[in-house]
Amino acid sequence: MTIIESIILGAVQGLTEFLPVSSSGHLQIAKALLGVEIEENLVFDVTLHAATVLSTIVIFWAEIKRLLIGLFSRHFNQEQAYILKLIISMIPIGIVGFAFKDHINAMLESPYILTIVGVMLLLTAALLAFAYYARPRQKEDISYRDAFLIGLSQAVAAMPGLSRSGTTIATGILLGNKKTIVAQFSFLMVLAPILGEMLLEVVGGDMVFDTIGTLPLICGFLSSFIVGCLACKFMINIVKRGKLIWFAAYCAIVGIIAIVSNII
Repeated sequence: MTIIESIILGAVQGLTEFLPVSSSGHLQIAKALLGVEIEENLVFDVTLHAATVLSTIVIFWAEIKRLLIGLFSRHFNQEQAYILKLIISMIPIGIVGFAFKDHINAMLESPYILTIVGVMLLLTAALLAFAYYARPRQKEDISYRDAFLIGLSQAVAAMPGLSRSGTTIATGILLGNKKTIVAQFSFLMVLAPILGEMLLEVVGGDMVFDTIGTLPLICGFLSSFIVGCLACKFMINIVKRGKLIWFAAYCAIVGIIAIVSNII
């Protein structure tokens, strides 16, 4: 992998991790365009995810700090309730990760992966469009039930090409939650699963470190982190303005292109 390729892939990861367009799907498309077999370089993939986790922590540090301070209160408070909701939302993806990880990895290696990604991008487009045109009542707080349902949508979004942020934000909106509140919840709820997956990969010894040079790893990390910070701020503003329909149109176009390119 060259330095330029690592920077491009890092930027793709950082940008699409927060935008509702599927980071896994776009990484597969970028891999096909660049001819880089990123699934064989797990250490690089984990490095990119570490960068987006760090960018999330940086952007939401004030909120994370408030939650951590409230966590150690002797009395049950709003911060502890919010953390409990985050934990509840993580249960479905944890089950999917343990039960279907090998199946998902096998899917990524399928010769029809671009078709799968294309179909899932079309599904993402439909979900975003539905959430945009639906006008449910907006609640001030995410309930425990909603937290679990949003978590279920995150588990479904393990499918390559189905946007995690798009699916969870759209689900939260359809459940009647305020857009900015559900966007923040969506970004925070993914921190522990990604960190947990990274830890399992390192402890399990599945990562091979001699296939990628140190410099491409550093360049990919920095690219993903910087672009991730910008994309996270951008996405929050987009959700506030309710412009998800543009991402629906984008996902539909890219999805069709991915399907056609895999057929030709």
